[in-house]
Amino acid sequence: MTTNMPRTIAHLPRINGWTLAVWLIAVLVASPILVVLSSVLSPSEGVFSHLASTVLFQYITHSLILMVGVGVGVLVLGISTAWLVTMCRFPGSHLFEWALLLPLAAPAYLLAYTYTDWLDYYGPVQLGLRSLFGWQSTSDYWFPEVRSVGGAIAMFSLTLYPYVYMLARVAFLEQSVCTLEASRSLGCGPWRSFFRVALPLARPAIIAGLSLALMETLSDFGTVDYFGVSTFTTGIYRTWFGMGAQVAAAQLSAMLMSFILVLIVLERWSRRQAKYYQAKNSIQRPQAYRLSGIRAQVACVACALPIGLGLLLPGGLLAHMTLTHLDETLDNRFLELAQHSLILAGLTAAIAVVVALVLGYGARLSKQRAVNLGVRLASMGYAVPGAVIAVGILIPVVKLDKGLSAWIEATTGNNVGLILSGTITALIFAYLVRFLAVALGTVESGLSKIRPTIDDAARSLGCSPTQTLVKIHTPLMASSLLTAVMLVFVDVMKELPATLVMRPFNFDTLAIRVYQYASDERLVEASAPALMILLVGLLPVILLSWRIARER
Repeated sequence: MTTNMPRTIAHLPRINGWTLAVWLIAVLVASPILVVLSSVLSPSEGVFSHLASTVLFQYITHSLILMVGVGVGVLVLGISTAWLVTMCRFPGSHLFEWALLLPLAAPAYLLAYTYTDWLDYYGPVQLGLRSLFGWQSTSDYWFPEVRSVGGAIAMFSLTLYPYVYMLARVAFLEQSVCTLEASRSLGCGPWRSFFRVALPLARPAIIAGLSLALMETLSDFGTVDYFGVSTFTTGIYRTWFGMGAQVAAAQLSAMLMSFILVLIVLERWSRRQAKYYQAKNSIQRPQAYRLSGIRAQVACVACALPIGLGLLLPGGLLAHMTLTHLDETLDNRFLELAQHSLILAGLTAAIAVVVALVLGYGARLSKQRAVNLGVRLASMGYAVPGAVIAVGILIPVVKLDKGLSAWIEATTGNNVGLILSGTITALIFAYLVRFLAVALGTVESGLSKIRPTIDDAARSLGCSPTQTLVKIHTPLMASSLLTAVMLVFVDVMKELPATLVMRPFNFDTLAIRVYQYASDERLVEASAPALMILLVGLLPVILLSWRIARER
C-alpha cells in the first residue's frame, strides 16, 4: 500500500486556478437545472395530480403537434431555399443567399401580434374581402383562424427556418464536386442527384438545424400564450402565478426538459456511427443549374416568400403603425423601457463573454476530460427554456431570501423583506444560464484559430496564462468577442419567458411591454418597442449574412 501511494497521487488530475474556476462556474450555471430535476420526487400536494387529470394531456398533445408541424415547415423552407441558392442560378440568387437569414431576427411572438392584427376579423384583409365581395358576416365565407395551433406553426416556421437553411447551405457548399458530378455521369438529373446524393450527405447538418428550431419552439411563451395554445411553457406560468404551486410548476418544467432531452438524444442517435467525409476538392463549387423562364420565376418566388412573410411584411406593418402614431408610441415611457432593456442586455453580454473566456481558456489550458465535461455542463442551459430556468432559480432563491430575512429580523429587529428575489441580479443570472452557450461557442471558435505555438512563445517570454489571455489572445480574437457580445445582447433583448417571471417590480423591458400591450389588443402602443426589438435583432443577422457572402 505504501509503495503505490505516490503513483496513485500522481495519476490524480491536477487542480489549478483555471480548473477550479471552470468547475465553480459549471456548478453554478447548472444549479437551476439540477433544482428542477430534483423536484420530480418532491410532493406537490395534489396539484400535479390535478394537472395530470385535466390539462397535462393537452400540454403534451399541443407540444407534439407543434413539433411535427414546425419540423415539416422548417425542413421544407430551409432545405428548398438552401438548395436553390447553392446549386441554381437565377435572377437575385446572390441576394437571396444572405437575405434568407434575415427572418431569424424577428421573434415569433412579434409575427403573431402583427399577423393577428392584419388577418383578424376587423383587420384590413378581411375588411377588404367583405367590401370586395359584399359579404356581411363570417357565415358568408371561410377564413383560416390565425389564433390556432396552425397559426402558431406558421409563425414558428417563418422565423425558425433559417436554422435549417444556414446549416443545410453550408453542407451543400462543402459537398464534393466529384460526388455530384459522378451522380450526373450516371444519368441522375437534378432532382435525383438532390434526393439520392446531396440530401443524405447533408443529413447531419439538417438534423442539427432542425433540433435547434424545435428547441426554440418548445421554449416559446409569447406566441402560444397569445394564440391560446396550451403548452408546457404556458402551463408552467399559470401553475406558478395562477395556482401558486411552485413544486408542480417545477415538475412541469422537468417534463418539458425531458422533451428537450429526447430531441438531443434523437439528434445524436440519428447519426449513430455514420461518418460523412468529403473529398479534398470540396471547396470547388459544382457547376450550377441555370434556371430561366418559369423555373427562374418559381425559384425567385420560393426564396422571396419566406423573406417577405417572415420579415418585410411584419416589419413594414410595425413601421407604419409607429410612424403614423408617433405621439402614442415614442413617449417617455418608451425611452425608459429601452433603457431597461439596454442595461440588462449590456450587462449580461459583458458578463457572459468574460465567463465564456474563462471557460474556453480553461479548457484550452487543460486537456483533462473533467474540465471539458465542466465546460459542456455550463453550456447546456441554451437547450433549456427560459421558463424552466426561471423556476429553477426562483425556488432556491426564495428559500434563501426567507432564511436571510428571518435571520436579519431576529438579529436586528428589522424586516428587510426579499433581498435577491425580483432583482436585476437574479434576472441577469437567468439570462447567463440561458445564453452562456451562445457566447461560449463563439469564444471557442475564436480560440481554436490561435495556434498553440503562440501560447508556448508567450510562456517562454515569462507570461503567465492570465497575461497571455489578456495581452495576446484577447486582441487576436477581438472580432469573435464582439460577435459574442452582439449575439447575447440581441438574445436578451428578445427574451420573454424568464423576464416575465423574474423581472423586478416596475422594471419592465421592451419585450414585456410588447407582450402586455399585445395581450390587451393595443398593438399600436406595442409597435415602437416591437420595431426596436426587430431592428436590434437585424444587426447580428446582417453581420452573419455579410460574412457568409464574403467567404463565398
